[in-house]
Amino acid sequence: MQGAIARVCVVVAAAILNHPLLFPQENTTLPEQDEELMARMREHEERLEMEQAKLEKELSQLDSKQEETSSNEGYSWYFWNTLFFMIFFTIEMFKVNLADAEIRLAEEEDVISESGSITPRMMVLDKNILRNFCDKCTYTSAHENWRVREFVEGFADDLLESLRSMCDREADMEVSDFVGIGSMFESWAVCKPLMCDLIVPFSPPDPHSFQYHLWCSPSSDLPPNMQGCGKIKVTKFGESEESCLCGSANLGEDMLCLLHSRNDRVKVSHSPDELLCSRNTHFLAKDQVMRWFQISVTKAWGRISHKYNFEVTFRSLDATGALKIRFCSGKVIVLNIIPAVQLEDTDAYFVSHFPSDSDYCPDPYWHLSLAVYERNLLKYFAKRLPQNSCHLQCLQIITFLHRKQSGLTGKSALRSYHIKTALLHLLLSRRTIVWSAENLEQRLQDVLSFLQRSLHEKRLHHALIGNSKVPEEIQIPQIICKAEPINLFRSLVLQRKLYAATVGHFQEMLRNAPALIHEYTPHLLNGSLHHSLDESL
Repeated sequence: MQGAIARVCVVVAAAILNHPLLFPQENTTLPEQDEELMARMREHEERLEMEQAKLEKELSQLDSKQEETSSNEGYSWYFWNTLFFMIFFTIEMFKVNLADAEIRLAEEEDVISESGSITPRMMVLDKNILRNFCDKCTYTSAHENWRVREFVEGFADDLLESLRSMCDREADMEVSDFVGIGSMFESWAVCKPLMCDLIVPFSPPDPHSFQYHLWCSPSSDLPPNMQGCGKIKVTKFGESEESCLCGSANLGEDMLCLLHSRNDRVKVSHSPDELLCSRNTHFLAKDQVMRWFQISVTKAWGRISHKYNFEVTFRSLDATGALKIRFCSGKVIVLNIIPAVQLEDTDAYFVSHFPSDSDYCPDPYWHLSLAVYERNLLKYFAKRLPQNSCHLQCLQIITFLHRKQSGLTGKSALRSYHIKTALLHLLLSRRTIVWSAENLEQRLQDVLSFLQRSLHEKRLHHALIGNSKVPEEIQIPQIICKAEPINLFRSLVLQRKLYAATVGHFQEMLRNAPALIHEYTPHLLNGSLHHSLDESL
């Protein structure tokens, strides 16, 4: 009995002392030490399993003996079972922490893909200069951002109301109120000119409706390269209802349907072209929608232009609703009004295009945007992070550096959306306390390290699709939560030249980061880049 107790104590002590989180190894970024640490952990796990087997054998013998003992000794039997449960639980926790340790070591590792390349940990950033840069690099104050949003929302309301007044409710698409997304509505805008992104949902005229075919649906026939997309089918009310024949049969003048009134049946039947569908199909076509929306916005602006003292032009014929507002003072605001289809009663939207995405998605496939959920997730963290947290500053600084580097070496596959995705991943996996203001330099390096590792692996998963770490309060649709994660860097796997150019862009950005921050800080402190909107706004 005493030998068994001693053995139990040894096993418990070994499990505690060899716990991977109790005595963390230093310099865990070195590959050879990582392998040695993993080997030792597996060796300890095997030893614990052997001790567990011995204890099971001894406890089974004790069980047979305790059947012949008095009732007082029966308590010792429960004692041994309790100890056995504690040891088993400790071993299982050891296995879980071993897996977590492997993930944590992988996340902390800086990847050096080529000789002579630089890693984020090698960047030398002066804390005082970085702090001053953060105070000024946003270009605009919170008050000015609020004024811009207020102006844009008022102008968009007026423009859409003018558009609705021209539409025939029985023949044209019905346009709903806009939804603000993007950096301006997430409070981390850093670029000039100021840019606002608005989603404008629309729906078909009665008696038609939309049916949705997501890539992650069980019956989906979408090709693998269309992950994150869907198709939208335009159907007529009654055609998809097997229980009612009035939509497909001629009931005669004297016959009435108890489900649908005569008015529903006699409404004008539109052709697929009139419903903005692809040729010879009933699937909504982006090209048709973009052409219709651009013509409608142009006519709507023509009806209200006399009320405003500024110029409105289209920035691109390929991106419908991409407007540039230029004031007499020379100030410019970019407004992206994006036609979209709401996915049932959720905050997910099928969009014709992403403002910052150059990848073309052919008809009849539509991108699914979760931008509203991303905005809500940032608000969720803003309430739980330390006061004056540095997470948005990290996003602003890296976006600023990325834009400046793009001006030097040209565009690449890296987008500001990828930077925001990396930040969201870290927010979901790190403790909230580590995002305090004094940890700005470390968190900045963390986000850059995450991006570097993602580029090295050519894999950056969407932050919300198939991610179990997203809080339930965000209320993402279950079909999206249970979907397989999608790789935002999939194009880099298929295009070697694009991948090489993107890696080169990122490396140059890391090399130039200290110089760019140091160079722009004095000018920003002098106020030469800190503009404000004209007082006419």
